[in-house]
Order: sequence, then structure tokens, then C-alpha cells
Amino acid sequence: MFQRDAYLLAGPTASGKTGAVAILARELGAAVLCADSMSVYRGFDIGTAKPTPAEREGYATGGIDLADPCEEFSAGEWLRAAADFAASLPPSAPLIVSGGTGLYFSALLRGLDRKWADPPPACPVLDLPREELRARAARRIDAMLAAGWPEEVASLARRFPCWSRTASYAIGYAEIRAAYSFPEGSPPVPPPEPAFSAMKERMLVRTMRLVKHQATWFRHQMRAVPVPASDDPVETARRVRGAWRACGPAKAFFPDPGELPAEKTA
Repeated sequence: MFQRDAYLLAGPTASGKTGAVAILARELGAAVLCADSMSVYRGFDIGTAKPTPAEREGYATGGIDLADPCEEFSAGEWLRAAADFAASLPPSAPLIVSGGTGLYFSALLRGLDRKWADPPPACPVLDLPREELRARAARRIDAMLAAGWPEEVASLARRFPCWSRTASYAIGYAEIRAAYSFPEGSPPVPPPEPAFSAMKERMLVRTMRLVKHQATWFRHQMRAVPVPASDDPVETARRVRGAWRACGPAKAFFPDPGELPAEKTA
């Protein structure tokens, strides 16, 4: 096992982590390890708000594009990939760990047995009122649909007709597959109203359930330090920077090659 310092940033879906982290990574010359259980899937780009290669320019990113949608994926597999990524970085390079999947944070900070040997580290968590977050999530769903989310789903469905159990948890992807028609050689056809609105409402309801689960997890499983999120990513980054100055980095523990078993671990 090897260890390195890591600056943590957690937060619920649609809270603005991606934009703030991109600013901070470029400022610090840091690498970013994504702790998001759906960003591990290749092709799950628009619907997971995965930053594009152009948006990631200027800093290294790990924890994304690790599996095809037909493959199961576990916390143990993510931890192995995280270790490979961390080992590839210069020892002096700062590391930021950002995401909303609590199990990935706990795997990194206390191992897969989920028992704290020491008190949990302070973890800055982006925070904003629930109704504001709901409005953000609704706007994001509209923007993703307009940005080609149905076309992304159609392409994935052609390449991978059957998705794994874990990939099928991705919010919005199953809803689009169920509601849209995908004629061969033509763009996806949306359902008529009110089915289209009902589809978006199901996405929003699932998103807010996830938000509640994320908030509960970070509140009870880690020492969450609330950081008010702003609509301006520059301002959010400034506030996160202040929290990091107060909290300092955490100790992240990575397994050596072969330390974790080859089979699924979570």
C-alpha cells in the first residue's frame, strides 16, 4: 500500500463540482481523480456531465472511462484503477479527488472494510438549498437532452444491446431507452407529450433521490464541511480553496498491484 495527500471535494449531483475543480486543477497544477460511479463507463458522457477532453485540457484526469456499459464495475475495481492513476503521477503533483459516490471516497480513505481506524478526515462538500438544487437539476436535464443525450443513448444501445446491472443504474439512460424510438439510420424520435414530460419528471425524481442519499452519506459517514455553492464556478472555486486552506489535504491510501483480489470486491 502507498499513500499520498489528496484534496477532497464532494457534493451532490448538479452542485457545480466539475467547473470548480477544473479551475482549481489548473491553478494548482493538480491531477483530478473522479469519484463518480457512472463516469467509469465509456460513452456515458452527456448524461453523467463528464467533462469533455477539451474541458480536461491542462490537467490529468483519472477514474473515468474504465469499463464498457456491458461490464459490471465495483468499488474495488475503481480503487485499483485509482491506484494505477496515482502511481503514474509525479510525487510532487497535487491530487484532487472529486465526486459524489461516497463508497469510492471511503474505499480510498479507509479501505473496503468500511471501518475507520482513525476519525474520518474533514471533507469539503458543496452545499445549496434543496429547491435551488432541484431547479439546477431540471435545467441540466433540459440542457443534456438538447446537447444530444438521446443520440448518445442510441449509439450506446447499438454497440451494447445489453447493459450490466451497475451501468443500468445510470439516471436518465434507462428512461431515454424506454421512452424514445430508435429507427435504424434515423435520429431518435422522442415520445409525444405528455409522455416526454413524464420521462423528464422521472429523471428529476431519481436525481433528487440520489441527492438525498449523497447528502445523508456524507453527513453521517464523513466529517462534512459545508461549502456554499455559487452559480459562478470561479466563486465556488474560491470558496473551496478557502475550505482546503482550513482543512488541509487528507491521507489517501492506494493498494499496491496485486493487493486487492481479482474478483469483484463491492
